[in-house]
Amino acid sequence: MHPAPSVIIFSVLSGLGFGFMVFLALGFLPVAGGAAFWIWGVGYALAVGGLIAATAHLGNPQRALKAFSQWRSSWLSREGWAAVLALFVMAPIALGDWLGFGVPFVWRGLAAALALVTVFCTAMIYAQIKAVPRWHHWLTPVMFMTFSLAGGALLALQAVLAFVLLLGLAVVMLVLFYVGDRQFARAGQSMETATGLGRIGKVAVFEQPHTGENYLLREMIFVVGRKHGQKLRMIAVLCAAVLPALMAAVGGAGLLLAAVFVHLVGAFAARWLFFAQAEHVVGLYYGKR
Repeated sequence: MHPAPSVIIFSVLSGLGFGFMVFLALGFLPVAGGAAFWIWGVGYALAVGGLIAATAHLGNPQRALKAFSQWRSSWLSREGWAAVLALFVMAPIALGDWLGFGVPFVWRGLAAALALVTVFCTAMIYAQIKAVPRWHHWLTPVMFMTFSLAGGALLALQAVLAFVLLLGLAVVMLVLFYVGDRQFARAGQSMETATGLGRIGKVAVFEQPHTGENYLLREMIFVVGRKHGQKLRMIAVLCAAVLPALMAAVGGAGLLLAAVFVHLVGAFAARWLFFAQAEHVVGLYYGKR
């Protein structure tokens, strides 16, 4: 699928923001006074900024509020509700750290859980799409959650946790690349199944369905060169997980914050690949699969 910048920015930054606020809510990074105001502000800026970026990919951004009405059937709607609830429940904790009053740990736990639910809902927007076999797998939400927590641990200056989570992220990414490359074939989708003409024999494209570009070609069909994809995968794994893990092993607040920026480079590369290498079955009609 075509990698839309707005969706890449949304999924990377909101995931990092909610992951960071999980650690803030649970008290892993004790903050107070003016420092608390700015540190919580970073978490809110990442989470809210990412969510706002997502609206740029909507056909009619002014109708974004209508998405909240479809929570019974839409993971996008559930994500919206979970995000609003998480940000609302986080607010008393942020105020408590800033102004110096206590918040019960049960409330903090609820806030952290809602933040993780939000990231899970984001992942399920993609994992539930059967037409994209590479996404339609349980590893997709695992990848989103691991990215969120690993980046959040780095930003919260939790060196040991970040090291463990980043190593886990490296494993998840490698396994997801391996499994994802085989998902389309495993789904058994072909030109014969797409057209329903398999009973009469082998089917081939005689002419393209359209003489010019259309929405499907622009959004659903995107082919990445093998060598280009392999290089980006290497950059993604090294920058998102391996190098930040080594930096976390050394420790120190300055190095951990620098590791966040290295991690983001890898996260953006990995998320670009997540969309660019997603083979939508509609590509069968164009002979692109």
